[in-house]
Amino acid sequence: MVTATTPAVARPDGQQRTARRIPIFVAALLCLLAALWGGLLLLGLPLPTLASSTASDHGPLITLGFLGTVISLERAVALGRSWGFLAPAVSGAGGLALLVGQPLAGRLLLCLASVLLCVIYLVVHRIQPAFHLRVMALGALCWYVATVLWLAGWTVPRMVPWLAGFLVLTILGERLELARVGMLRRSAVRQLAAAGALFLVGLLVATVSPETSTGTRLAGAGMLALALWGAAHDVARRTVRVPGVTRFMAVCLLAGYVWLAVGGTIWLVAGDLGSSLAVYDSGLHAVFLGFVMSMIFGHAPVIVPAVLRVRLPFHPSFYAHVVLLHTALAARLVGGDALGSNLWWTGGGIATEVAVVLFLVASATAVVRARRTGRTA
Repeated sequence: MVTATTPAVARPDGQQRTARRIPIFVAALLCLLAALWGGLLLLGLPLPTLASSTASDHGPLITLGFLGTVISLERAVALGRSWGFLAPAVSGAGGLALLVGQPLAGRLLLCLASVLLCVIYLVVHRIQPAFHLRVMALGALCWYVATVLWLAGWTVPRMVPWLAGFLVLTILGERLELARVGMLRRSAVRQLAAAGALFLVGLLVATVSPETSTGTRLAGAGMLALALWGAAHDVARRTVRVPGVTRFMAVCLLAGYVWLAVGGTIWLVAGDLGSSLAVYDSGLHAVFLGFVMSMIFGHAPVIVPAVLRVRLPFHPSFYAHVVLLHTALAARLVGGDALGSNLWWTGGGIATEVAVVLFLVASATAVVRARRTGRTA
């Protein structure tokens, strides 16, 4: 993500280039909203089907159409070169292609976007080599593998662990980028490398030997190790004591690591994510909602200003959607998946979506309020 420690490869864009980012961001938001609608359909709500793919492509829409586009946009901004914006533009187009009923075109575009993102990392790494860039590039490579498997006919449940790899490694790499300020010891970097390698080996084994549980267990062990590493070495451990937006970000990050550990434990213990709906639901949503969405909530005050060049001032009300997300997810996983209550499963699922919508509303409100304050100041 674009942070204060991101190396400045080029000068900031002007207002004209900023305007070009808006359609890309809008495409990402459309994919997010469509994915949320598809999630409600998967929860069994009697709602109209807005597009044929909103339910079946719920995961890819939110992971690639939304997050893949936003992450690519962040990296394009950091790169500062016009061609870099091809990655988020192609990713957003791929998500929209899925929405209009063009699955093959959508998958091809999303695959191409992953290649373009890898090129961005390669170019930046040649300018300023860094370990965190290699970690994030491995995340982009996971995105590529996922789309290749998807194009080869693999179903979403079979290739979704690679989507988890994309987001987990990208976020951990970005957190490592921040941790450089804290002068990490070489031993800590080696620990992260070992945990990441274990995670990737697990994904590979699960792909080539899907009939065994070894790969998923290895990936789960690696994920658990990554969560423990993040909780131990992230600067959030110290910044949580600082009031205001700094504490808010730290709370979101630390809560995210807890959910990543939960997800890794489920993968490690279950072995086969497809063994039951409860295992699949809990094993994936602990990662994609608990870890990833919490990280998004926490980084929004940094991401939005850097990408869209608008102010997003922190407000204490932001804690509302954070608390709702984690409470609802716990209700879904414990009451629904573990105890078998359909009421808790459905209610928790709906509440997590409400939390995401509240996040969007709160962020938009803060931006509008800041613009009005700026005009009257």
